[in-house]
Amino acid sequence: MIKSKLLPLLVVVCAASLLVPLKTLAQRKPKIIMITHGQAADSFWLIVQNGAASAAEETNSDLAYRSPEKFDLPAMSRMIDEAVASKPDALIVSIPDAVALSQSIRAAVAAKIPVVSINSGLEVSRQLGCLMHIGQQDGAAGKKAGERMKALGVKNAVIINQEVGNLALEERIKGFREGFEGPFHHVQILPVMMEFQACQKAVTDYVEKYSSMDGIVALGPIAAEPALQALDQEGKIGKIKVCVFDISPAVLAALGRKQIEFAIDQQQWLQGYLPVIFLANYVKHGSILQNDLILTGPSFVTSENAQKVVDLLSMGFH
Repeated sequence: MIKSKLLPLLVVVCAASLLVPLKTLAQRKPKIIMITHGQAADSFWLIVQNGAASAAEETNSDLAYRSPEKFDLPAMSRMIDEAVASKPDALIVSIPDAVALSQSIRAAVAAKIPVVSINSGLEVSRQLGCLMHIGQQDGAAGKKAGERMKALGVKNAVIINQEVGNLALEERIKGFREGFEGPFHHVQILPVMMEFQACQKAVTDYVEKYSSMDGIVALGPIAAEPALQALDQEGKIGKIKVCVFDISPAVLAALGRKQIEFAIDQQQWLQGYLPVIFLANYVKHGSILQNDLILTGPSFVTSENAQKVVDLLSMGFH
């Protein structure tokens, strides 16, 4: 959901764009490339793309979105190098692993290409030369999720990790442990594949093996959806409490049916929309917000407020 504190920011952005003569806008069509680690099968990143596309249309920008077919850091690094070689006006990147991507991002900065990072990479964004980072503090989000699951009475939780090696997800896990673990509260990690059936089977096998497990933490919708299917087949819906990082239409529907206790929303539509708005303005007019961090989350979505998020989806805000 778009929090009220972000609305003045959006109003200022929109108002500023209205003050620019149409003739000036027509003279400059920024070429912006967005490269993320998100796979095409992940509904989370489709929403990011929708946000970016909306901003590109509003600013008359030439936007290209690229990502590897699977979680592949060397492939992502090559995509950034290829983007730099094409000399775009601006670059947007996610940074799931600074070690793997730092050389490519630094090369973009050295080539005088303005770079904004989104989603993951908050801790290293400025160090690598990015103008700003747009996303959430994953460690803090994880801690809040852990505290909330603990308050719900969960004692033995398993975290489903669909992208082993993604530092943002590792931060979520670390934060969750901090907020949840104790003498009587334990956490296990279950690495899974992105493929639906493989993930479902892994969760089914885990549920059958560990009868004491009473909580599931999905680090993304792409893991949550097959996990819910596994619980349904095992007759465990409602008996094992589920929380999910990030939202999707399927997650919102499950929240409405009270099959999920809560989801942590980082407003991925804004993570696509805002950097295009800011960079288009920067390319055209040479000015950009001086905030080096814009937080889009976390906020909690439950069955009580899920319909409001559904309404935002229908309006195109997510």
